[in-house]
Amino acid sequence: MTDFAFSTVASILSETGAAARLGQIVRERFPNARRALVVTDPGFLRTRLAELPCLDLQRHGFTVSVFSGVVADPPEDVVREAVRFAQEKDSDLVIGLGGGSSMDVAKLIAILATGEHQLADIYGIGKVSGSRLPLVQVPTTAGTGSEVTNIAIVTTGATTKMGVVAPQLYADLAVLDATLTLGLPPMVTAATGIDAMVHAIEAYTSKHKKNPMSDTLARQALELLSTNLISACENGSRLEARQAMLLGACLAGQAFSNAPVAAVHALAYPVGGIFHVPHGLSNSLVLPHVLRFNAPEAAPLYAELAAIAVPQASGSAEARTEALVAAMQQTARITGIQTTLQQVGINESDLDRLADDAMLQTRLLGNNPRTLTRADARAIYAAAL
Repeated sequence: MTDFAFSTVASILSETGAAARLGQIVRERFPNARRALVVTDPGFLRTRLAELPCLDLQRHGFTVSVFSGVVADPPEDVVREAVRFAQEKDSDLVIGLGGGSSMDVAKLIAILATGEHQLADIYGIGKVSGSRLPLVQVPTTAGTGSEVTNIAIVTTGATTKMGVVAPQLYADLAVLDATLTLGLPPMVTAATGIDAMVHAIEAYTSKHKKNPMSDTLARQALELLSTNLISACENGSRLEARQAMLLGACLAGQAFSNAPVAAVHALAYPVGGIFHVPHGLSNSLVLPHVLRFNAPEAAPLYAELAAIAVPQASGSAEARTEALVAAMQQTARITGIQTTLQQVGINESDLDRLADDAMLQTRLLGNNPRTLTRADARAIYAAAL
């Protein structure tokens, strides 16, 4: 058996309604903490779903400060503002309460608020050292899996992004509570859910670090997500489906944190960065075309996943791969999200720029099961038009 290492967060609580007793949960875990910083975004704050968790934190002796300045694909200025806010409040505990962007900012606050690092110095892999503040993550979307990953993405320019990857970014505790996802519109539920499915698929076929534990998590994640996504979109008040989606996204996050993602994400990043398309939707738009490109190398593995997502699929590995691709496309159509690049404002004249930017994602492309050239990237974008 291949040697491997596997890392994840210290504790996970999956419990519908847990957010209402967040103060109790956090107090039991961190008896000496006093000043909690809740990191979220203006949209989630408007739902008023943050009120119960914050009240319970106060009930259990925490002074609560809320930083709600997170935006999608957070730029460096927002991260630095959040760190200053945490330092001004003398926060000794950080709670990410939101989607992937809020949780990524929470990770960076926990690292940077101690004053031991500057943001520019920790981009890359393994650049973090020393201590960090205690960190709790509470996702409000079932997609990124950021609550259990060791990476935070920051927008560093008009269209460029950098990642901080370090074991210190793993949270001490992740709390999964579907009541916090009840306000999600169907289109957001769909895009974030497909994002999580991409995490599972790419982890299962990752060229590097794929291992028995990541495989098991990816398969279980895909089963939960493919079984519950359409139900969660069609009836957003179904807590059982919502909780299953949260758990599926969490398991997929654990999988790809150890067996990293590849060309789907590499080609999705420029779509999001240049055209400001949400990350999950960017992944969904290129997914079928990357799967078809990878099929000559990855069809046997895709066929194994098809048995989960499309159990009625049969025939050769190539035929079952095509059934998986068709199922992903059908899911996008049923949920009503965009299915072509043109629908999000991308034209044929944009493809060269997209291809150039995609080829800069060397960290991701190296994980792809099939080597991908610039010409391949452009052809995939053309197929996605």
